[in-house]
Amino acid sequence: MTTENQSTHQEASHTASVLDEMDTSNKNLQNIGVELLPVHTGGTVHAKRIGGKFRTFKWWAASFWIILFVGPYLRWDGHQAILFDLPNRQFHVFSMTILPQDIWILAMILLFFALLLAASTAIAGRLWCGYFCFHTVWTDVFTWIEEKIEGQPNKRMKLDEQPMSFSKLKVKVPKHIIWLIIGFATSFSFVAYFVDAFDLWSRLFSFEWGATETTIILVLGLATYFFAGILREQVCIGFCPYARIQGAMYDTETVVPTYDNERGEPRGRMKRAKPGEEAPKLGDCIDCNLCVAVCPTGVDIRLGQQFGCITCGLCIDACDSVMEKIKKPKGLIRYASLSEFAGKELPAIWKRPRVIVYSGIMAFAAGMILWGLATMSPMDVKALHERAPVFVQMSNGNIQNKWVMKVVNKGNMPMAAKITVEGPEGLEYNLDRHILDIAPGNLGSTTLFVRIPRKQLEGASTPILIRVVDENNPQVVETYETVFIGPEKR
Repeated sequence: MTTENQSTHQEASHTASVLDEMDTSNKNLQNIGVELLPVHTGGTVHAKRIGGKFRTFKWWAASFWIILFVGPYLRWDGHQAILFDLPNRQFHVFSMTILPQDIWILAMILLFFALLLAASTAIAGRLWCGYFCFHTVWTDVFTWIEEKIEGQPNKRMKLDEQPMSFSKLKVKVPKHIIWLIIGFATSFSFVAYFVDAFDLWSRLFSFEWGATETTIILVLGLATYFFAGILREQVCIGFCPYARIQGAMYDTETVVPTYDNERGEPRGRMKRAKPGEEAPKLGDCIDCNLCVAVCPTGVDIRLGQQFGCITCGLCIDACDSVMEKIKKPKGLIRYASLSEFAGKELPAIWKRPRVIVYSGIMAFAAGMILWGLATMSPMDVKALHERAPVFVQMSNGNIQNKWVMKVVNKGNMPMAAKITVEGPEGLEYNLDRHILDIAPGNLGSTTLFVRIPRKQLEGASTPILIRVVDENNPQVVETYETVFIGPEKR
C-alpha cells in the first residue's frame, strides 16, 4: 500500500471512529461533553464560563486591580504608604515624596504606559481590553457573582424573561446588593488614595465626610454598579474611545483571535450518512456555538474580526476544548495575523517599524524615570539672586550680593537645613536664619548676604558654591552653583 493510500485509509478510519462515537442527535454530542448552544439573539449577553489557559491568565491579570483595594491600607514609617495629597501638592510613594518640581517623572510614567498600550495593540490587538481594563475586570467579577446566585446562562436568560414576582426578587435583590457593595468598596478605595484611609473610615461612622468626598464616593460607586453590572459589554462596544481608535493601530502583522475559515468551513454537525448516501464533506467546525457562548461581548468570531472583539482569547479556550473532545487538532480558532493566512512569513517583533518606534520612545521614558528616581534628592534648593540692585559696594570696598534661599523638604522626616557658602578667599556671608527647621513637604526660606573683597573678584561674575546640609541626617547634602556679580575690572 502506498504512503498516500495509507494516509487516506488512516483518515477514513479516524472519521469512522468519530462517527461511531457521535450521532445526529444533540443528546449524543452532549454525551461526549460537547454542548450545543444557541447564538446570542440580542439583549444582555450572558457569557458561559469555561476553563482554559486564557481564562487562567485573565484571572491573574485581574488580580492586579483587585490588589489595589488593599493599597490604601499599607503603612510606611507611620503614614500611608501610597497617598496622593492634592491639597498639600505631595505624592507619597513609600519613602519617596514627589512634589510639583518632580511632576515630570509622573509624566514620563504616563508616556511609558501610553506607548506600551500602543505597542501591545500593534503586536496582539486589544490586549488591554481583554485582560487588563478595569471595566473588563469588574464586569467579569460582577457576572461571576451573578452566575453563583442565578445559575448558568440559560437559567439566567429564562429568569430575565419571567415577569416580576416575589421569587424573582428573592434571587435578584441579593445580587444587586452585592454589586452595590463592590461599587462602594471601589469608590471608597479610590478616594482613600487621596485621603488617609483610616481617617476616612473613622469620619464615615461619625458622619463627618465633606461634600466632595461624599459626592465622589456616591457617584463613582453608582457608576461602577451601572457600567459593570447593567451596561456590561455595551460600554466596550458603544462608549469606549479606545475601541474606536484601535483599528488604526492594527496592521497585517497584528495577531488577534482568528477563525481558520479554510479549515473550518463548511461547518456543520457531524452525522452518519444513510446507506447509499455520500457523507457530506464538512470542515472541522461542528457549529456548536460554544465560541460565541463564552464571548463576553457576544461576538461570533467565525464571521471574521469584528468591532466588539476584545481579543480575550476565551473563544480559543472554548474551541480547543471541543477539538480535543472530537479528536481534532487544536487551533481552529487561534491567535493569528492576516499575513499568516496569506502565507507570508511574519518578521521578528523587533524588526517591525511600529514596534521599533514605540519601543524607542518607551526606552527613553523608562530611562528618564530611572534617572529621575536615582538622582531625586529629599531636598530641593533654590537661590534667587537680588536683581535691584545686583550688587552693592560697602564702605570698606567689599562687594555684597543678596539671595533669597528656598529649601524644600521632600522627605518624610523633619529637616534642619544648615546653609554654608564657599568661594574666593575673604568671602563672608550672613543669614537671617542659619538653620531652617522644615516640616516634611514644606518649604523654608531665608535671606543670604555674601560679601567678597573687590580685589578677589575674577571679573563681572565669580563662581561660588552654596551648600545645604540636613543636620538631622548629614548624608542629605545639596549643592547649588551660582555666580557672585560685581563691577567689571578696568
